[in-house]
Order: sequence, then structure tokens, then C-alpha cells
Amino acid sequence: MNILDPQGPIAAAEKTILIDSVAIMLAIVIPTIIAIFAFAYWFRQSNPRARYQPDWEYSGRIELVVWSIPTLTIILLGGVAWIGAHQLDPAKPVEGTGSPIRIQAVSLDWKWLFIYPDLGIATVNTLTVPAGAPLHFELTSGSVMNAFFIPQLGSIIYTMNGMVTRLELRADNEGTYQGLSAHFSGDGFPDMLFDVHVISQLAFPDWVASTARSNQVLNTDSYTALAQQSVPKDKPTYRLDDPRLFDAIATQKIPPGPGPQLTDNLAKPANGAANVR
Repeated sequence: MNILDPQGPIAAAEKTILIDSVAIMLAIVIPTIIAIFAFAYWFRQSNPRARYQPDWEYSGRIELVVWSIPTLTIILLGGVAWIGAHQLDPAKPVEGTGSPIRIQAVSLDWKWLFIYPDLGIATVNTLTVPAGAPLHFELTSGSVMNAFFIPQLGSIIYTMNGMVTRLELRADNEGTYQGLSAHFSGDGFPDMLFDVHVISQLAFPDWVASTARSNQVLNTDSYTALAQQSVPKDKPTYRLDDPRLFDAIATQKIPPGPGPQLTDNLAKPANGAANVR
């Protein structure tokens, strides 16, 4: 999960913004630290050349430097953030090679469900994509608000109950990377991780075909069972029985999960649990 080792264009651009922002801030931090030691050394008691001016109270030149440098730094940082935020709009299409892959991601308690509606398959806690292909993510939550993040591909984005957010990514290099939940969502949050397998475009159809032969079927009933609060020990795959399942989840035609519950909260009366949303 090394954000300084990007494996796609979005993560690479975010790394550049991070490094540029740190460099801009260090341009004022480092001189300030040096000035602290320089002033302490120059105005030491044993230095006879240091002038003692008890009545001095104002210098226009010093005020100009003190305010202009931070102001210019903020303007420069703001410009970098403004330009980067527009260039890296999560919904802005990312060009790539091969056919785009549409993936519908659902955050549950405490697992990730990935639906490939155009391919008729679904997976839990594992995401497989072809290298170089544009990835069109549609994301929602089947319970409480969460956050989807693949550090080496970039762009944290929230998943919200009753809403659909969109994210465009691309993975350039084959390999296995780590995805995670970036928003606390209850007891199982630390284990809410998923593997990202980036394979060649030639191998991807074979993976789809093998996954489509799964004995497990994803429909409303199996989804309802999957949505129960648990941390799965395996990574099951499914044949997708209902291609509109994601729409039913996002529009709450399938009722959302209750979310984590406070069962031992001394700040609450002992008359029941409270839902956390």
C-alpha cells in the first residue's frame, strides 16, 4: 500500500501533487527553522555586537517579509491543489487500451462486494482487472458510509447509502496490490481489505470464464445473506443472476443493513442499542 509507488496514472499524478506540496511547504519551514537558530545565536548574551533596542516595536520591511512569504506560499499551494483537483476529478474518464471494464462496488459490514454487470460475475474482497484498460467504478454502500481506496492506483472516494459515486482508474502494471476501507465503520473495519489482481488483457477473458463457472449464484437472497455483519475468511466468487442487483441496492429497494450497533455504551440509558450512521 505504498502511495509513493504508483501503478497507474491517477496515483502517479497524486504522488506529484504530494511531493510538490511538501516541497512548497519546506520552502518556508526550513528557512524558519534556520532563522530560529540564527536569531538565538546572534542575540546571545555574550555577543557585544547585538544591539539591544527595548523601545523598538515596528518595522515595515520586516512586516512585509513576514506576511508576503506565507501569503505567496498559500497562493502557490492553493494553485497546485486547485489545478490538481480539477485535473483529477474522480469522474473524469481515463484513457487506456482495450475494452473498458465496468465494476460496481458495494461496501458492506465488513467486506467489499464487486459486481461485473456486463460480464455476469461478482467477487467478494478480491478485484481482478486487466492491465491498461479503463476502469469505470460505480460505488454505493449497503450499510453505513465508507471509503474506497487503492493506494497504488489512487483516489479515495466515499461510498454512501442510497447514492452512487463514480470513479475512473487505470492499472498499468501487472501484479497484486492492496485495497482498503479508509473510513471507520465498526468492529470489523481493520479487516475490511481486498486484493487487487492486475492481469494481462489476454488472461482476463480466461479469468472471467472460470469465475462464471462458480457454483454460487448472486441474487437478492444470497446478497441478503452476504450483507449480514461478518468478516469473511474466504473470497467467494459468484455467477450474477440479476444484472440490476446493484441498482436495487443503491435505490434501497433492498433494505440496507443496520450498521454497527453500540451494545455497551455507558453514555446511553440501558434501554437498547443505538444505530451508528
